Amino acid sequence: MPDQAALPDTVSLSVGGRAVADYVWQPRLPRTVSPRPFLHPVRTLAGTEVTESMPEDHPHHLGVSVAVADVGGANFWGGRTFVPGHGPVQLPNHGTQRHHDWTARTSTAVRHELRWVGPDGTELLHEYRRIAALPLSGQAWALDFGFELTNVTAGPLTFASPATNGRLGAGYGGFFWRARRGDRRVHVLGPERTGERHLHGRRTAWLALTGSGTDPWTLIFVAADQPRRTDLWFVRSRDYAGVGSALAWTQPLVVAPGGRVRRRIVTVVADGRLRSRQVADLAGTVAAIPAEAAQS
Repeated sequence: MPDQAALPDTVSLSVGGRAVADYVWQPRLPRTVSPRPFLHPVRTLAGTEVTESMPEDHPHHLGVSVAVADVGGANFWGGRTFVPGHGPVQLPNHGTQRHHDWTARTSTAVRHELRWVGPDGTELLHEYRRIAALPLSGQAWALDFGFELTNVTAGPLTFASPATNGRLGAGYGGFFWRARRGDRRVHVLGPERTGERHLHGRRTAWLALTGSGTDPWTLIFVAADQPRRTDLWFVRSRDYAGVGSALAWTQPLVVAPGGRVRRRIVTVVADGRLRSRQVADLAGTVAAIPAEAAQS
């Protein structure tokens, strides 16, 4: 493995020779956004960007990342912290996700170890992350994003969210994708229902966003390797466009010392506004892709 200090801070991922995503693995960001590695821009095969990073409305939204609002009291989401009885408050409690070591780094896949460090410098979590760009068709490719978090503290570690702390409907925290809206109208699709109102806070096998207008696109999020569909979806389509797989919605997630949290989200990135049947077919295809495929 080459000297990490000499490596650029961004890894470009490609499908069929076309650059489809930039992974910023060692970002230089203000502490208030909870610095962490992220993917941006992510593009369709035709080159349409489908992520936003540090938008004016939420400067702590960083393309595609793993972000949790409350891990043992540390903010790994960025921005303000929801405090019961006070609402959102800016606190000096922001954590940082630091790159530790590469285990693989190619034009189609990256795998590395990270350290989640609290505001006082204490390591709370060790993470193993795996990201791969997989070909699907001439119109679509898939971003396979898996992570494993290990509690390295001496006691139980609690994952919480504004919802578990009292803010209704705000169960965000985990894998999160901030989509690029632009002047598009964004639609939300699910296996049986459509619309943000019907799919926000729901468990479904998949969830999709479609962007109409110039250069339309479709994003299909599939919770892979989760036969019980553990997490609820967090989705926004009106004030902004974003989708997350929530680790703690109705109650905190408590992880014992040495315990692990594993998640894998496979996202189809397609050109065009796909129809419901096309979306369902693609969701079924990527749900069947084994995690090992991303390591070949």
